[in-house]
Amino acid sequence: MNAAARSAPLQRYDVARIRADFPVLSTTVRGKRLAFLDTAASAQRPLAVIEAVDRYERSSHANVHRGVYQLSQKATDAFEGARTRVQRFLNAASERECIFTRGTTEAINLVAQSWARSRLGPGDEILITWMEHHANIVPWQMVCQQTGATLKVAPIDRNGELRLDAFEALLSPRTRLVAFTLVSNALGTVLPAARIIAAARRAGALVLVDAAQAVPHQKVDVQALDCDFLAFSAHKLYGPTGIGVLWGREAVLRDMPPWQGGGDMILTVSFECTTYNTLPYKFEAGTPNISGAIGLAAAIDYLEGLGIERVHAHEQALLRQATAALTAIPGLTIVGQAAHKAAVISFTLDGVHPHDLGTILDAEGVAVRAGHHCAMPVMEFFDVAATVRASFGCYSDEADLAQLVAALGHAREVFG
Repeated sequence: MNAAARSAPLQRYDVARIRADFPVLSTTVRGKRLAFLDTAASAQRPLAVIEAVDRYERSSHANVHRGVYQLSQKATDAFEGARTRVQRFLNAASERECIFTRGTTEAINLVAQSWARSRLGPGDEILITWMEHHANIVPWQMVCQQTGATLKVAPIDRNGELRLDAFEALLSPRTRLVAFTLVSNALGTVLPAARIIAAARRAGALVLVDAAQAVPHQKVDVQALDCDFLAFSAHKLYGPTGIGVLWGREAVLRDMPPWQGGGDMILTVSFECTTYNTLPYKFEAGTPNISGAIGLAAAIDYLEGLGIERVHAHEQALLRQATAALTAIPGLTIVGQAAHKAAVISFTLDGVHPHDLGTILDAEGVAVRAGHHCAMPVMEFFDVAATVRASFGCYSDEADLAQLVAALGHAREVFG
């Protein structure tokens, strides 16, 4: 399909046409059609993203910000244009609020080491949920060890939903920060962000939202959310790896010290003292991932061109079909049955270790994730060592689901 055809607006959700935008989906695995069901780990990239990065690498590469020659200015314009694109995507009040990072993990660590470490002390508390990815647990544990603050964890129930009454009971005047995932990567649960943030505000706490699993599936408006920090990664959003965003409320970011030193985050340097650059640059030490930022902007363009609401509706239809189909398989248990879920299904199959099951599915051309999904407390809560996770994206179709179900049938035969 040529570029003009790919950029033409879709009159209906044509998944076959969308799949044609993703070169990897036309490949085979072990002689079988590839059914890629691991989008929650890292989404595949459309040609629009691949070509945007390729154009930059072929004709526009130079270091940004400091060059007075034309190529550097061209690269700087593209890089800062990507920041403007992120601002519009999140409905941020200013480009100064959008900081490029290596991904969600680095963004959360930035807040932990810059905001939390410089402010918290004994008696202060950070509140998270039992559903968090390790990236939204470990940085807070580290800060608590460094400052003497205490980490509190709000429990979940057997459906994989946050126990809001328990969450609200854990809030107190000592709660300085609430950090939670908008969508659970292990269970697919969509958390009630409005109620969580409102409760945190009543307690006087700041709020950080891990939106890594949310931004590919729903519109995220930071001003409407009324949070203080929000983080996401490009590679969950059909973009490149190694690039992500920390959005922060400008008034909060302005008072935070830099967390890394080096080039581009300074205004002046002497052996006696250093003065730091303005936002967002004081948090972007060193040469940035320029091509990654350009790829992220292209990914946002692509997803919004499809229509995030239409993608969401397509994925939800597949989720309903998948839930019904997997529930009908004897011995299969879906882990996490929240009323509101993103297009993620974690499950176990009696008598088959998830890693063995993942290997058998791979032999049938089905790519799924098997393991603890960087959410070991979730596995502990459900008393399982691991799960198999199938996750859907804009390009997933009913043939992928049929292939998964057939492969699971084959696995049951192999293991009796």
